[in-house]
Amino acid sequence: MTTSLMQQALGSQWQDLPVSLQAHYQETTNMDIGTLDIDYPRAMQPYLSLMRLMGALVNQRGKNVPTTVEKYMQDDTQYWKRSISFPNGKTIYFKSHWVYAKGNELIEYINPILGLRMAVSVKDKQLHYSGKSYVVKLGKFLLPIPEWLVLGHTTIVETALSDNEFAMDFRMTHPIFGEVFSYAGTFKTKTMSCTKRS
Repeated sequence: MTTSLMQQALGSQWQDLPVSLQAHYQETTNMDIGTLDIDYPRAMQPYLSLMRLMGALVNQRGKNVPTTVEKYMQDDTQYWKRSISFPNGKTIYFKSHWVYAKGNELIEYINPILGLRMAVSVKDKQLHYSGKSYVVKLGKFLLPIPEWLVLGHTTIVETALSDNEFAMDFRMTHPIFGEVFSYAGTFKTKTMSCTKRS
């Protein structure tokens, strides 16, 4: 089996990652099934709606919103498709792709040119992400953009709840405007035999 992107980034710390989080980041095609709580200040609505046009984040609040996350590898890239189904019947799709950068860093791209570089580490059996910068991909070159110029600093903490369930907490905090976006939830990971490419 090919080494997963997260295993490459964590190196020897991969062994400290609980079983449910290793399953979440496996190289094999898989799906996370769970619910999300999504929140942000009302003043962020126009900005998040604009970000949705670029393929980023979610521009609707909700509690215990049913969510699935499909993931598959193609060459050295992992593709994620999040399907978030709201009670009003609307489903928001948030797609991205991940690549290994260097050291303990990964980049998540929300479209072919715009991404977020993050560093990962394991602390007390939890997986921690810390945003480093946004990036604009211009051919083979990456132009860094400071986090404060966009949505602020990104943090993600993922915690194993059992051998087959984990919790995740994603937050974006701006140095001036405070917390501008968050979503958190619990998920179970299921390995998939098919490789849907939609």
